[in-house]
Amino acid sequence: MYLCAMSKLKLSILDQSIVREGATAAEAIQETIETAKLAEKLGFNRIWISEHHNSAFIAGSAPEVLMVKLADETKTLRIGSGGIMLPNHSAFKVAENFRMLETLFPGRIDLGMGRAPGGDRISASLLNPSNTFSEENYITQLDNLQHFFRDTAGTKYGPILAVPQAQTIPMQWILSSSGGSSSIAAKFGLGLVIAKFINGTVSPQVAEIYRNDFAPSSQFEKPHVILAISVLCAETEEKAKEMRKNVDYILLQFDKGIFDKFPEQSVIQQYEFSPAELERIRHNSGRTISGTKEQVKEQLTRLAEEFDVDEIIVSTMTANKDDRKRSFELLAEAFR
Repeated sequence: MYLCAMSKLKLSILDQSIVREGATAAEAIQETIETAKLAEKLGFNRIWISEHHNSAFIAGSAPEVLMVKLADETKTLRIGSGGIMLPNHSAFKVAENFRMLETLFPGRIDLGMGRAPGGDRISASLLNPSNTFSEENYITQLDNLQHFFRDTAGTKYGPILAVPQAQTIPMQWILSSSGGSSSIAAKFGLGLVIAKFINGTVSPQVAEIYRNDFAPSSQFEKPHVILAISVLCAETEEKAKEMRKNVDYILLQFDKGIFDKFPEQSVIQQYEFSPAELERIRHNSGRTISGTKEQVKEQLTRLAEEFDVDEIIVSTMTANKDDRKRSFELLAEAFR
């Protein structure tokens, strides 16, 4: 196993454009733009933005649109989707969108893809009425996408071209929180992102399965894995615990299917968890790392070694905008 040297561990950011209590969706999107600029300044490797629907809490619904703004506001940072929920869309249109992005910003675009609905099934059905939610159709979409990117698609009536015909192909990644999607990523020779911030109990075996089954492609000659996890970094342990309680509360609401705006931080800090909720928090504990920069550095380095990765993408959700910015700054300092 490759033991990840702390100095070589790349860090990236996953941004979900969270709408805080008392804020607007426009302010949430503006914060995402500011986060991209900060990420480039601090030396992060890439920023990805998510796709969510039918939730007043998350403003990020169209990563392919917001990516244009983020790429235009930065110069070297890789910009990506984390991810495009492929069953919600036509593979042909995804190919055209990302070819346009690659034409505008060659060599900087990542296409991260998942098969979750990014919301509820009703909104997913509205986005794509032909969505069957089946793995078979997802694989077919991925296969079609490769043909569209390489100008090898066609019917009995002639070739089908996804335009513009960019000179380069966006770097493609499969998002996975379990073993199934890792096998799909291996089959297509694409990169794998393990979503530990969604499934805190996901095992390093998922990465092993991917590496063992990996088929080299024009995208990746060798398997490449990124680990995604929620990270809260603060000046003190007390502050980190305060930030952690806010996330614990929100994750509990997510588990109940509640994706609306949540109470102010002061209300959450006074909230007393029930025994059942504390048990669920323990179950979710693997989804988030928190602490001072020294504590976070040690935990992330250990995780990188366990999963044999050289890059970690962090999701940071806080009640306070300044706390979030400081968390990124401390993380950058820790791995400088």
